[in-house]
Amino acid sequence: METTAEDLVVAREAMAKVPFLAHRDADACAIERLYGLTNKVYRIGAPDGAFCLRVPGDGTEGFIDRKVERTNAFAAARAGVSPEVLHYGDDAIMVTPYLEGATTMSPELLQTSPGAPTRAGEAFARLHNAGERFDFRFELFSMIDGYLGHLDELGASRFPEGYHDLVEEAGAVRDALAGHDLPLAACHCDPMCENMLDTGERMWIIDWEYSGMNDPMWDLGDFSVEAGFGEAHDLEMLEAYFGRRPTAFEHGRMVLYQAMCDLLWTLWGLIQHENGNPVEDFWAYAVNRFERCGALMNGPSFGDHLAAVKAG
Repeated sequence: METTAEDLVVAREAMAKVPFLAHRDADACAIERLYGLTNKVYRIGAPDGAFCLRVPGDGTEGFIDRKVERTNAFAAARAGVSPEVLHYGDDAIMVTPYLEGATTMSPELLQTSPGAPTRAGEAFARLHNAGERFDFRFELFSMIDGYLGHLDELGASRFPEGYHDLVEEAGAVRDALAGHDLPLAACHCDPMCENMLDTGERMWIIDWEYSGMNDPMWDLGDFSVEAGFGEAHDLEMLEAYFGRRPTAFEHGRMVLYQAMCDLLWTLWGLIQHENGNPVEDFWAYAVNRFERCGALMNGPSFGDHLAAVKAG
């Protein structure tokens, strides 16, 4: 992203609030704006090393619990999947080491880089099997209700056509999942491609704003959607994750979550739209998510996966 004069002001003001950065000459540091949908993120190139500085975006306090994020970011670092947290202030300004040589992933890179689905599966397995306990229980349908409530508070009245009907149809998915005691693990819960950093040997996972205890298959399903994976990519990732071929129950849960993540993030996009987030056209983002969810739920194999999850 382009680094503007305003960015330099924001970054320098944030540096002044971080004790170990405050004593540095900000003018002597190279400041570069990095990608971020809802926050302002910067690479701070100091004479003694490079750091990643995260400044929370305006309005994010309405839908992100920063105390939860703080706890979970430290836990993810202990699990060895995320960089060390060097600073996390009461103002939610966060600093970590900048991972030199790591590439921020995109759908194209994840689809074309040899072994990328394998490295992603291994990273999620490392997180889920670390035994860390995250604050917050990521509960899909409660979050949908919560986002709807927040949109009501914002006075939103515009939704993609047919959204509420699709929410009702998702009740069958809810019932299928509710019929089992699903495993819970520390999960990222928002595995956008840009939250994955790849060195070519391993992947790192960043940004723990939505993290919590969840069915691990959510992370794989959501990530598959974000990466635009096809069946071959999905199987490569799943086999790397499990160290074997997945069962029909495991694969089925991943596919159900592929649909449900688009349903949930449709609402998230509408919240960004209502907040006037200028990073992108969030109305178009929400509509695209909604239409993709409907296409998957009406696809030829979704019913088979739903049946597999019902059967357990």
